Amino acid sequence: MGKGGESIPDEEWERFLREAEAGTKGAPEEPSARARMVAQQLREETDRPEPWRSHQRARRQGGKGWYAIGLLVAVALLVVALDPGRVAGWFGGGGGESAPLAVESKRPDQPPPTEAAAQRPTVEEPFRGSPASQWGDGAAGIGLPEARATGWMNKGQVAQALEKTRDFLTASSLDPGVLRGERPRKAIALINPHQEDVQGYLATAFRAPSRENDPLLLFSRFEKTKARLVGDAVKTRGRITYQEGKRGAVEVTTDVTYVYPVVRTAAGSDEVARTIVRREVVMSWDDPAKVIVEPGTFSLVSYKVDTTNGGCDTFTGYFTPKFSAERAVSRPGDGPDVDPYDRSTSMETRMREARDAGCGTATRS
Repeated sequence: MGKGGESIPDEEWERFLREAEAGTKGAPEEPSARARMVAQQLREETDRPEPWRSHQRARRQGGKGWYAIGLLVAVALLVVALDPGRVAGWFGGGGGESAPLAVESKRPDQPPPTEAAAQRPTVEEPFRGSPASQWGDGAAGIGLPEARATGWMNKGQVAQALEKTRDFLTASSLDPGVLRGERPRKAIALINPHQEDVQGYLATAFRAPSRENDPLLLFSRFEKTKARLVGDAVKTRGRITYQEGKRGAVEVTTDVTYVYPVVRTAAGSDEVARTIVRREVVMSWDDPAKVIVEPGTFSLVSYKVDTTNGGCDTFTGYFTPKFSAERAVSRPGDGPDVDPYDRSTSMETRMREARDAGCGTATRS
């Protein structure tokens, strides 16, 4: 995808459609080798995005702090460690006293305000001192736009694609089993199985995670023997937008921040840490008359990920949040200061600014 190549002549494309439609009205569910080749050619046109798994290496963490922020462009990785002296709470009291915010419908023009001193989270109030205390629970915090006919889809089909998009976010980043480290089978089932580079990544990431093949780039997982969620709630804030994409596809962009409160798995543990993940995933709901795709699946176009307290260059396939014992022996990061709750900055801008930076400091947790 996005590697460049020749456009398919109209005569060849028309001949392919006639062959694919022989005996049926739509493209075959099991395309021939020729169909697979044409699909690959389509994905290698010069106007396609860059390969979604291209990445830029980041410098290793060398800093003391509470949290780590990982900034990735496509698969670009940057991690930031949090300095406890700079943590600022949003609320003067407990997090549950303020009214919930309306679902986000557009990018805010400024980060959430900071008030008074930091309020430490507790098992009873895991979002205490965090802007996330006013966010929605799970999928309820992810705004869906009104559906309208776009590209090859009518209004009803667009509405269904938007719902399935949110289903993917739920299955990849909110499903309780996945958060406990299970394989995200429901989420994977929504990805076009004919996207060979993506399928190669998925086949490798859970078996042998690495910088290039890291499941955390798309999925949220904790190692159940080391950390577990506090309570049942994951706070979210974000939105889904869409537009007509290449070849009449409906291109959907998701930009969501997830806040996971966790404690150590060991019995009696009550120190709460928070892992904060912001993901922007772009997916293409393709026209099956033009692209080889299974019904109800999308093609992955690109993503950007920003992770706080998920681990710095620790490619285990799981988030590795730091607690007080690890923080006590860590050194400050040498990269930029980043507010993990600031959604006023686009992911593209954040990735560009962090491209050559090392491990930095999160301004709050």
